[in-house]
Amino acid sequence: MEGQALAEDKMKEVQEKASVLIEALPYIQKFNRKIIVVKYGGSAMTSENLRENVIKDVTLLKLVGFKPVIVHGGGKEISRWVGKVGMEPNFVNGLRVTDEETMEVAEMVLNKVNKGLVQLVQSLGVNAVGVSGKDGGLLKVKKKYSDGKDIGYVGEVVSVDPTLIEDLLEKDFLPVVCPVGMDDNFDTYNVNADDAACAVAKALKAEKLAFLTDIKGIYKDINDENSFISRLSGKEAEELLNSGFIGGGMIPKLGNCIDAVNGGVNSVIILDGRILHCLLLEIFTEKGIGTAIVKEEA
Repeated sequence: MEGQALAEDKMKEVQEKASVLIEALPYIQKFNRKIIVVKYGGSAMTSENLRENVIKDVTLLKLVGFKPVIVHGGGKEISRWVGKVGMEPNFVNGLRVTDEETMEVAEMVLNKVNKGLVQLVQSLGVNAVGVSGKDGGLLKVKKKYSDGKDIGYVGEVVSVDPTLIEDLLEKDFLPVVCPVGMDDNFDTYNVNADDAACAVAKALKAEKLAFLTDIKGIYKDINDENSFISRLSGKEAEELLNSGFIGGGMIPKLGNCIDAVNGGVNSVIILDGRILHCLLLEIFTEKGIGTAIVKEEA
């Protein structure tokens, strides 16, 4: 009897796994050969376990027919290395003041992060290529000011040439993009990774743009769990942004989401990157777990 019960439990477990796969099937069919841009940053980058699982998720998307592109950040790692070399991190309105020495450190750190992610993807059997926004003229920028203040080599994206990324996708590579760009004088600038991901997604006319963050998604009231919003149209997102309910770091992020949807991306997702396999749970299940901003009315 005990053996029979174990066999039944095993069969139930297998059937549950099969149900998950069947639930995922229509989404695999719907998004086959579609581009999804994943902005990867925050706490999901600092935990080795989370980092490995995020890359596993993205690799799985690639293997089931998606065309993923990773755009990564590295702010916490840059701050760590700036401190290591005896420099003091300096921020104005949440933006890192980036003098020439800081820019040199930032670019070295971001390239280190970039190749580390490539290494992880390669270890999972998928060919990846790490590129900087400087490569192939991918990210053209101009100097960004913060309330009129010069904050150094911080760039604002003015145009994207997606040719290199499109060529890599066509050749079946997984591109990993480092958020550094050049201006008209070919000077190097650090670019906010959210801004870079939004610009790349628009240029590629991506099906989806996923932001991996340190919060579950968007709340009408951040102090009220019941005010969580799972789906918004671009118009509703603009109304929410202008309502005054949204504050802090979510303001520029929501602005990027609206910009991406208005720029041709079909949907933008804000996810808690600290949740294991958040990308798979969002994309391959009916309810999802984050906030989606979509073109059409919600």
